[in-house]
Amino acid sequence: MPLGDAFVLESARLSTGIEVAERGAVETDHRSSPAPGDAITPIPTGITAFIGRTLKGPVNEPVAVASFQQFQQRFGGLWQPSTLSYALEQYFLNGGRRAVIVRVVNGARPPTLALPAGTGQLRLVGVDPGSREYLRAAVDYDGIDESEPDRFNLVVQRVRVPGSELVEDQEILRRLSVEKGADRYVADVLAHSKLVRALGAMPRTRPDRTGSFPEGAMVRYVPSNPDGDDGGPLSDYDVIGSATKGTGLFALPPHACDLLCIPPLSREQDVGMSTLLVAARFCRERHAMLVVDPPAEWTSVHGALEGLRSWPFRSENAIMFFPRIAAFDRVRNRHEIFASSAAGAGLIARADQDCPVWAPLESEDISLRPGLRPAIELAEAERARLEHAGINALYSMRSRPSMRASPCTLASSGTGAAGGRYLAARRLALFILASIERGTTWLSGAPNAPPAWARASAQVEDFLGSLQARGAFAGSRPEDSYFVVCDERVNRAESIAAGRVSLLLGFATSKPGDFHACLITHEPGLSRVRPVAVNRLATSQERVEAEIETAIRDPGATASGRSRLRPASR
Repeated sequence: MPLGDAFVLESARLSTGIEVAERGAVETDHRSSPAPGDAITPIPTGITAFIGRTLKGPVNEPVAVASFQQFQQRFGGLWQPSTLSYALEQYFLNGGRRAVIVRVVNGARPPTLALPAGTGQLRLVGVDPGSREYLRAAVDYDGIDESEPDRFNLVVQRVRVPGSELVEDQEILRRLSVEKGADRYVADVLAHSKLVRALGAMPRTRPDRTGSFPEGAMVRYVPSNPDGDDGGPLSDYDVIGSATKGTGLFALPPHACDLLCIPPLSREQDVGMSTLLVAARFCRERHAMLVVDPPAEWTSVHGALEGLRSWPFRSENAIMFFPRIAAFDRVRNRHEIFASSAAGAGLIARADQDCPVWAPLESEDISLRPGLRPAIELAEAERARLEHAGINALYSMRSRPSMRASPCTLASSGTGAAGGRYLAARRLALFILASIERGTTWLSGAPNAPPAWARASAQVEDFLGSLQARGAFAGSRPEDSYFVVCDERVNRAESIAAGRVSLLLGFATSKPGDFHACLITHEPGLSRVRPVAVNRLATSQERVEAEIETAIRDPGATASGRSRLRPASR
């Protein structure tokens, strides 16, 4: 399954008839790269990733959910310390349909479990931390010969609540051994378990057989100890994580989402500037949009406009909705004020169900669904002032405008190009680059020569041509809408020797012939997309000449160097 098409929901029933809750997982694309000449598959859109604290669930592991009910089953539902849980409820309430959850923690601990083993114990510890991680285990010797005194079978289950027969996950591990060096040594096998790990030294004898209830009606399980801990409030460091270790934000695989939402760290603390800066760069590299919350202190239009002037964050890959929203808190049984990013992401995602990413939003698309309303009502003049500054106003159903809307990004006011100023144009650019980057990865394993370049050019031309036919670009003629260069002009001898193959493309999102140009470079194990400066006049006329920074095209070149691309022979 391609990255991003990642909503495989597994469900099963155990042979005993015990129900297993559904699980969602973000799948990594283990298939080979797209074949040369294959049509480029468009990247799915309207998938929002959420990073934050939850009641339970896997840590630093992206899990896909298609409803709030699925989130409840895997991550525990609403929990007052979890701003993410409320954000996700509001996301689905406002029209979102697909989400990817990454749980992060600060000092949380998993529960432990002890199985008697003669005079000792086989000690286990849960993989997932938290006080609501309920595990149980049972041991039997079925199918084990008397000549194998070190062998045993182990069943481990996660249950919804202690004593419940609602099993959320189960592992059956056969013919384990307590002898170090034996095949299926218990510590080695449990190193790959999704539920538990071996803890401490192994007992000298195998664990005792777990007893049965009267008449042997059901296996008696040993429950986990009540020593799991939920940890403390999150910090920016917890959310950012580590690119090297694949934690926090960096647990998300490429193309897992096209929208990113990071709810406030707690009900009292906004996400810090360090997180916003790292997340904006992450989104730029992953071709995604960051949906940003307005700071909690911006409680009025005047406060938002004044605050924005000194707020040190701008990015064409970020968007903000104002004001915060009022929604019913089912835990506290009253209305509360919440951050707006999740509702804004739901608004964008629901529009993607019916319209392409480059289409303006209709009036019903920019309003909050029933159950959500702006924390303060805005006059039309106030909305106009906010939108002129780059902040998008949220509307209630009764006050929505009867017109199409073009939400703005948080690009710097000095950004003159509409492609960076408006959400539709920016998302179109990200959609194109993500689709082409993934669709041309086969180049990294193909002979770096003209036949492969020609196939890649035709592949990208077909993809851009199909978008042009659907009205995605500003130009009515292909030559004013896009261009593609993949030949010796961008693949010099030194690049070929280094194993790099590059493809230059441009497309007009706001004005015919005014190209958003990028260089896509593939090499074994690495793909990069970098913006470049092109000679717009030359490309808009004949699409045969472009001027790019050689420092961008070739990392070994000087920063001031330029390379003029001459017409290729035809």
